[in-house]
Amino acid sequence: MKAMLYFMLRGTVTSLEVFFLTILFAVPLALPVALARMARARPLRYATSLYLLIMRGTPLILQLIFIYFAPKYLYAFLREALAGAITSQGFWNTLRAILAYNRFTAVIIAFTLNYAAYFAEIYRGGIEAIPRGQWEAAKVLGFTRAQTFFRIVLPQVVKRILPASGNEVITLVKDTALAQVIGVAELFHAAQNAASREFSTIPIFIAGIFYLVMNWAVTAAFSLGEKKLSYYQ
Repeated sequence: MKAMLYFMLRGTVTSLEVFFLTILFAVPLALPVALARMARARPLRYATSLYLLIMRGTPLILQLIFIYFAPKYLYAFLREALAGAITSQGFWNTLRAILAYNRFTAVIIAFTLNYAAYFAEIYRGGIEAIPRGQWEAAKVLGFTRAQTFFRIVLPQVVKRILPASGNEVITLVKDTALAQVIGVAELFHAAQNAASREFSTIPIFIAGIFYLVMNWAVTAAFSLGEKKLSYYQ
């Protein structure tokens, strides 16, 4: 029992690493993506819309597999296509080193790109919900567009998007289980291995309790955040 809990706790640490690193990278990345989605320049807006369509229109599990295996196939393709033109082994070793990354890095890249797309649309909805009159009033008062956005609009946007963002973060906690698809030993992977060794479903139920506790902490954090921002009515 102690050994089972030990391996599950190690898996939980990995799940938490995936969770926090995804939040760390995806949340700030989503803001420029949202602004690009609303840009006046059509090429930028269309390119961003395509990115959002791909990230939200394909399963995260497929994106994980693609991001992990794509560099290997790309290297093999380039090696075959350019073998006659480039014979330097040093070049190919360097290219292989550039394209190579481990499973955990692939998970973070895939999760970040996927969740940045969802958060970007949440941000866009919050920004567009702010009345245009606030921008015009700020301009009359001498604020620049950047000052208006960061001092007036953004605090209100944060208040408006907290419930939707909370739902995405809760989903992220559960989605960390998908990391096992490319061999990352997170919580659910550890629970499955323990269940196979013990011939019991108890490790699966324990993993469910772990996920429930993590999501309870997320829910409590977002509830506290909504109370702190309650002065924005």
